[in-house]
Amino acid sequence: MNFSFWPERETQQCEVTHKGTTYTGYMTLCAAITRAMEEGIPITDPQYFSQMSVKELQHVLRSDNETPMPMLQERHQALSEGGHVLLEHGGSFRSFISQAGNDAQKMVELIVEKIPSYRDEATYECKRISFYKRAQILVADFWGVMEARGEGDIINMDWLTMFADYRVPQALVYLGVLRYSDTLIEALNIGELLISGDRREVEIRGCSIWSVELIKARLCKLVQERDGQTSNINSAIIDFYLWPYAKQHHKEMAHIPIHHTRCIYY
Repeated sequence: MNFSFWPERETQQCEVTHKGTTYTGYMTLCAAITRAMEEGIPITDPQYFSQMSVKELQHVLRSDNETPMPMLQERHQALSEGGHVLLEHGGSFRSFISQAGNDAQKMVELIVEKIPSYRDEATYECKRISFYKRAQILVADFWGVMEARGEGDIINMDWLTMFADYRVPQALVYLGVLRYSDTLIEALNIGELLISGDRREVEIRGCSIWSVELIKARLCKLVQERDGQTSNINSAIIDFYLWPYAKQHHKEMAHIPIHHTRCIYY
């Protein structure tokens, strides 16, 4: 359900308050799931969420103001679809992903093959472009959990790219890594909705990925020159820095528009 949290209007955001803190954006989903678990709803059990109704999910994701979380039907479909796949492969994400061994690339490929809602692809100049944002961030999050448990033996993490969404590109523009054309800035400033697969949307996401690859290469070179060692920095780590940076500095970045694409891929 990790997709499309941007509001139609900045002043009308879905909000969830948990233990005295009010959350917006992606964090509303985290807060809503935590709230559901505390209420005794087995929201993390695929036996439950593969069968739950739209009304039940609406209750779990309920906002604490008048602005609901967008794309309820699509989130329900993705949850149901994913739940059924997990039940067919041992009943947990751990048992499902174990089919890929400890290889990050194979994990992403398995997720995309088995769960259609993760097939984040577009056509650009007659070529298929595969972003796989949600599949990659799922594997990166799994890697992070395993690292914290001392079980982080997942290989090929360097195969992952950054997770091409709408928030990190804004940070890259703010930091001077990316530069939007005047025409693009004008379209984004008036709030033009870019459909998934629009040339401009594909270019924003693709250039963001390449920008982070260049940042990674530069960081690795600096570490080599300074310490004489090979760096283990990967694109996921850089993304894990840039995304919260964008959230923390959102007021300073307010003059830089995010691109608006309403879809299930990010």
